[in-house]
Amino acid sequence: MTTAFYWFRNDLRLEDNPSFLQACKSVDHLLPVYVHQPSLEQDTLWGFPRIGEHRKVFLEQSIHELRSQLRDFGSGLYEVTGDVLHVFEKLKAQTQADLIYCEQIQAPEELEQVAQLSSSGFKMNSGWQSSMLDAQSLPFRLQEMPDIFTQFRQQVEKKGLRFSCPVDAPKSIPPLPAIEMPPMNVLDANTLSSGNKFQGGEHSAHRHIQQYFERRLPDTYKQTRNQLIGIDYSSKFSPWLAQGCCSSGSIAKQLSDYEIFHGANDGTYWLWFELLWRDYFRFLHFKYGNELYRSKGLSKTPGNQFDSEKFFKWSSGNTGESLIDAGMRELKKTGYLSNRLRQIVASYWIYDMKGDWQAGSAWFESQLIDYDVYSNQGNWLYIAGKGTDPRGGRPFNVAKQTQEHDPDGIYRQIWLA
Repeated sequence: MTTAFYWFRNDLRLEDNPSFLQACKSVDHLLPVYVHQPSLEQDTLWGFPRIGEHRKVFLEQSIHELRSQLRDFGSGLYEVTGDVLHVFEKLKAQTQADLIYCEQIQAPEELEQVAQLSSSGFKMNSGWQSSMLDAQSLPFRLQEMPDIFTQFRQQVEKKGLRFSCPVDAPKSIPPLPAIEMPPMNVLDANTLSSGNKFQGGEHSAHRHIQQYFERRLPDTYKQTRNQLIGIDYSSKFSPWLAQGCCSSGSIAKQLSDYEIFHGANDGTYWLWFELLWRDYFRFLHFKYGNELYRSKGLSKTPGNQFDSEKFFKWSSGNTGESLIDAGMRELKKTGYLSNRLRQIVASYWIYDMKGDWQAGSAWFESQLIDYDVYSNQGNWLYIAGKGTDPRGGRPFNVAKQTQEHDPDGIYRQIWLA
C-alpha cells in the first residue's frame, strides 16, 4: 500500500492540476497538505510585512474552498503552520510515508525548499504546470530561449503554439491515511465574504471567467486594458491565476473556443498575448535563476540606495505627484492596481525618486492580491532596466501619462478625496 503527500503550493485547484491528478492515480492513500510558512509572516528587510492583509484574506478564502472540494471527494486538507521541512518530517514519522507530489516553482526560495526535502530523504515528484505553453513543446531549450520577448513570441507563433491542453479534475481521490487531522481553520463571515471585489477559490475563478466570456468582454480587451477605473476594463484573471485557483492553460482553451464561436479579433489576440508575457517571465527563471534576484539583476550596475523617508512618501501615497499618490492609495486600500499604473508608479519610484527597485518590488509583493513571483520580478526588472530589455529601462513621463489616462481627473478624485 503506497501512501504519499500532495503538497499544495500555488496550485489551489483540482481542475487542470496534472501533478495532483498523477498523485491520485498513483497511490493508495493520499494526504493533501497546505503549509503556512512562518518566514512569510516576518517583516522584509525594509520594515514592512511580507504579506499584507488583502492577499491573506484571498488566500484564506481559496484554501477554505479547496478544503471543501476535497471533503466532497471524501478527502481533506492537512493545513498547518510551520517550517516546510519540519512539517513533513513530523508527517513522515506519523505515516512512514516519504513520497511528496507537488507543483514545481522555479524561484529561489521555493527551489531551496524542495532541495532541503530531497536531501533529507524525501522522494520529490514535482511537475511544472503553471504556464500556458508546455515547456517541452517550445522550439528552443529553456536555457537558450531568446532574451527579448518579441523574438520569443515570434518563435512561439511560428511553431503555431497556443496552449497546452488542460486535464480534467480527478474522478476520485485516494482515501486519507490513518492520521489525526489538525483542527480546521474556521473563517469568520467577514473573511468569507470580504468587501474586496475578488473572492478566492476555484469556483469563484470559474464564475468570474465564465461571465467575462459570456459578456463578450474579450472583444474590447485591447481598447480598454489601459484604463484605470472599474472591473471590466481588463480581464482581472490575475488574482486567481496567482494562487492557482485556475490555470492559464484552461483560460487559453476557453479563449480558443470563444474565437471558434465568435471569431478572433484584436482583443482576443491581445488577451493571449498577455498570457504569453506571463509565460515568458516564468521561462526566464529557468535560464537565469538567482541572477534575477540580485540588486543589479542581469545588468552591470546595482540598483539605487534605499531611503526610508522617500519610501514612506511613495508607499503611503504622499509624494505630491497626484497620479502617483492616487495609485499608491488604491493599492494600499484594495490590494489591486491596473497594469498601466503599476508601471507608472514603479517608474516614478525608480527614476524620479531614485528609489531601490527591490524595495518597490517587495512592497508590491506585500500589497498585491495577485502577487506572482515570476511576473512581479520580471516586471520590476523590466522597468528598472535590470532584466533582458535591450532598451535598458522604462522611465515614464508622469505628466504625459496623466494626460493620456486620467485627463479629466476622475481617477485622482476617487483616491485623493
